[in-house]
Amino acid sequence: MGQFERWLSLWVGLAILAGVGLGSLAPDAFAVLAGWEVAGINGVIAVLIWVMILPMMAQIDFQSVKQVGRQPKGLLLTLAVNWLIKPFSMAAIGWLFFRVVFADWVDPQSASEIIAGMILLGVAPCTAMVFVWSQLTRGNPAYTLVQVSVNDLIMVFAFAPLAALLLGVTEVFVPWQTLLLATVLYVVLPLVAGVLLRLWLLRRGQAALNGVLRRLKPASMLGLIATVLILFAIQAPTLLARPGLILLIAVPLLLQTYGIFALTYGLAKVVKLPYNVAAPAAMIGTSNFFELAVAVAIALFGLHSGAALATVVGVLVEVPVMLSLVAFANRTQHWFSQREAA
Repeated sequence: MGQFERWLSLWVGLAILAGVGLGSLAPDAFAVLAGWEVAGINGVIAVLIWVMILPMMAQIDFQSVKQVGRQPKGLLLTLAVNWLIKPFSMAAIGWLFFRVVFADWVDPQSASEIIAGMILLGVAPCTAMVFVWSQLTRGNPAYTLVQVSVNDLIMVFAFAPLAALLLGVTEVFVPWQTLLLATVLYVVLPLVAGVLLRLWLLRRGQAALNGVLRRLKPASMLGLIATVLILFAIQAPTLLARPGLILLIAVPLLLQTYGIFALTYGLAKVVKLPYNVAAPAAMIGTSNFFELAVAVAIALFGLHSGAALATVVGVLVEVPVMLSLVAFANRTQHWFSQREAA
């Protein structure tokens, strides 16, 4: 890990402060930027995510993708956490905090909406940002691709029924355009571009490929920092207007995030996964498909609802928290076998 990456948490922290500052000074400009979206997908953020994940896509050797099925434990662990544990634990912790712990500080209507927003985060697992966390933990890129792809496929069928069950409603509006467009934009197209880039560079030799990927790596981290700055700038008015409520929402989200990571990482050790599968498996089980959660919250409850606010807080909490988990995983990799997963 280079010096720039070693101080990534500092750069992200500065980006958060800069984002809030710029967003409060020029809210109209960032409101215009926030409006550059199609089906809930912001164009600027989409470009930055491409900058982040393209280098990792170019690392994938498809010979290794063929071998992933020989070691299914990592994939099964991720699927079990994402679909059998995480949605229900999120609903439970949301109910505990906003019906019991914080009941005196939040009115019942807002509490119900916030719980709903947390549930929507819980039933919308990982997408593109996982590739960044996997890269930072030196995870197996082929395994990460398969895990993300399978989870996205299951989400197409499982998101609406799980959300309906946990929200207690008979119909859940699913913005299929957002779901499918995000999958194409954040997985399919970057993968195709990465494969083509890899093949083109390999014609010039392995050294050429390694050299380009090495030069692209800082750009990937700069993309992450720019994404954080823009997200916090766009949400700066909300953050400054309702700091107390945002803090209350962040508490159970933090407990859920760290708890799910601890569970997944611990189970990965129990089933003896190698580190380069265990780390991204835990990251995948912990992160959320925030574009989908935000879009559904707004569609069901309205732009200014507690549900929408909860999903936005989930977005803002995720990046700093995931960076802390990346650091923890890198410090504890000696807990796992270092053999390479196929």
